[in-house]
Order: sequence, then structure tokens, then C-alpha cells
Amino acid sequence: MCANIVIAEDDVKQAELVRRYLEHEGHAVTVVPDGRAALEEVRRGEPDLLVLDVMMPRTDGLDVVRILRAECREVLVLMLTARSTEDDLLLGLDLGADDYMTKPFSPRELTARVRTLLRRNRRSAAPVASIEDEALSVGALRIDTARHEVSVAGTPVVCTPGEFRILAAMAMEPDRVFSRERLLEELHGFDKYISNRTVDVHIMHLRKKIEHAPRRPARLLTVFGVGYKLTDPAKEARHAPS
Repeated sequence: MCANIVIAEDDVKQAELVRRYLEHEGHAVTVVPDGRAALEEVRRGEPDLLVLDVMMPRTDGLDVVRILRAECREVLVLMLTARSTEDDLLLGLDLGADDYMTKPFSPRELTARVRTLLRRNRRSAAPVASIEDEALSVGALRIDTARHEVSVAGTPVVCTPGEFRILAAMAMEPDRVFSRERLLEELHGFDKYISNRTVDVHIMHLRKKIEHAPRRPARLLTVFGVGYKLTDPAKEARHAPS
């Protein structure tokens, strides 16, 4: 499963080590020394994956992710950082990173994370033969599993790969209550330090994208003490007590 990968890392020795391991896996690898160069390379080449150091000159890694997601770039992002607090890690996810590794790390673990990211992402984008028209619908919400597209009442919604996986899993079983642990399984290989709050971050982002009033969700509901469920607001209204 070869991919085009950009490494944005200002530590020359670290970048060279990661490059060698990824090229040994058969990937085509480009190394850039700072955040601005990373943005230019992603815009120009549209790689499959960006391995991104947080602390870099000329635009740090967090700003790079923020800009890429604002531009609706769907490149996978694996962030590398020496920071280790949960809030720092969640900030990266909140901005749209797909996975996070703290330094120091094993190059073998990094290649395994890359392999998992690429495999899961391509699997989620592949056609699902058992689903009619290769799409899932829950009321006005539509998830096209073949094209990796989401819309609400015909209006396109841009989702990160992690958000898409959670939404597609829940749309497969509308009204089922998913625990945070179950939804965390739909996300892949996150650093063991990250707690179930990871899921809450993704749910918060999804509500901003698919709900008319995110603070009063009607589609992506919290079941207190259990988890979350995806439902059709019109159906919920029909069954509400008069």
C-alpha cells in the first residue's frame, strides 16, 4: 500500500530517520523543513499523508493543520510533538489532526501508525456493496461511502477522516447508542495517553457541521451515562409525547 507522504520536520536527523523507514515501506517521501513549506507542498502535490512536527519555524504544526482544514484539504495528518499533556493532544485533534505521537517514539511504531492510517482511510472511502446506492441516510443526513461525502438536506459537509468514520459507523445503525469506547475503536491507533474525550471532540465538531443548533442537537444526541446516538429528528418529533 504505497502512498505519497510529506514529512515536515526541522530536525534533520529525525526527518532523515523517518524518511528511511517510510521509504523502506515503499512510500514516496518528500521532506520539508518548516510549516510554510509543508503548506506549499500539500497544496502543490496533494499527498496522501502529512507527518507533521508541532514545533517548527515559519508557521508551527498546529497552524498548518488549522490552515489546511480551513481550506478543506483532506490530507491525513499525523502530528509529532514533545508535548505530552492531554490538552495539547486534544488541541491537535480539535484542529483536525488524524493521529498524534509524542516524542521520543519508535520509528517502527510510526510506520505501523502510518500503515493503519492509510489502510483505515482507504477502507472507509471504498464502496460498501451491501448498502443500496453505496450511501447511508438518516433523515436529511446522507453519507456516501463510495465518494467519502456527507451532506445535510443536499448541502455538502466537509468531514475529517475520523469524523467520517464515526458518522458512518453510527449511520449504519440509527438509534443505536454507541459508547465512547465503541466509537474510539472507529478511530485508529491514537496515542494511549488520549482518553475518551477524543470522541467528545469529534462529536462536538460533527454537531457544528450537521446540526442546525449545535448546542441543542436534534440529530446527534447524547445518552447520558452511556454515549451517543444518531437519529432522524423528524422521527423523534413524531414519537415525542404531545
